[in-house]
Amino acid sequence: MGIRESWNNINNRKSLFIPSAYEEAKLRRSTESTNEGVRAGAKAAAIGFVASAIPTLIAVRKIRWAKENINHTGQALIVSAASAAAFFVAADKTILESARRNAEYKKKA
Repeated sequence: MGIRESWNNINNRKSLFIPSAYEEAKLRRSTESTNEGVRAGAKAAAIGFVASAIPTLIAVRKIRWAKENINHTGQALIVSAASAAAFFVAADKTILESARRNAEYKKKA
């Protein structure tokens, strides 16, 4: 890296402090664990969407009470609530697992 690139890196920093290699690695690990959590949450939300949409749509077409009392907004609310819950549970679980793994990594180092 040349002097010009170094100077640009210093000028583009958000902080006046220069992070250590340990802090940069810690930040990278936290970013990776967040991305991992988002991916796991998206997968769980897709599965939760399908798992809740199919029974909801079948119930609204076959069960008389559901046909009379659950409109399109209610159906969307049931399906989206299940998807959102699945997303947050899976993302939280994955991020906590990554944090635990990073804590073990720190103990070994």
